[in-house]
Formats: sequence, C-alpha cells, structure tokens
Amino acid sequence: MLDLMKDLWAFMRERKKFWMAPIIIVMVLLGALIVLSQGSAVAPFIYTLF
Repeated sequence: MLDLMKDLWAFMRERKKFWMAPIIIVMVLLGALIVLSQGSAVAPFIYTLF
C-alpha cells in the first residue's frame, strides 16, 4: 500500500498533476466511511447519500 502511494505521488509530481490529489483524497475518505459504517446504526443514513 505504501509503495502504491509513493508511486502515485511520484507520478503526480513528475507530470504536474497535483489537481488529482483532492479527488484521490475524497475517494479514499468516502471509501473509508463506507467500510467503517458497515456494521453500525449509521449505515442506513450513509447509504441515502449515494
């Protein structure tokens, strides 16, 4: 996982694609939110967002 992040950062730095960073961060946060709320009482409210 750490190698993937290093490679992604090197790609963005070399190709000047820093605009991709916020998109990737939001996708990771949304993924973590879905995974962490799977077994909780908050899950039905999270799924209504999507």
